[in-house]
Amino acid sequence: MTRRDKDLRRILDGRNDSNIDFDLLVTVLKRLGYEERTKGSHHAFRKEGVAERLTLASHTKLAEAYQVLQVRRVILEYELLEPDE
Repeated sequence: MTRRDKDLRRILDGRNDSNIDFDLLVTVLKRLGYEERTKGSHHAFRKEGVAERLTLASHTKLAEAYQVLQVRRVILEYELLEPDE
């Protein structure tokens, strides 16, 4: 299993929502093809074909549990898979 697979599994698992690094969440979204726009501590993500836009704020090293839940819901709802490299 590659590092990319492990990262995505951690987010999709749902048992460790409070222990996901914010940078990991951003990295996974970028791998899924999201475009990032940063303004201060807020990171806005959008992807063509996905109606929901994600806005995440980084105030600590760890992402908030609700942010991980929001990202997981969008990944599962739109069946987003990482493209092969």
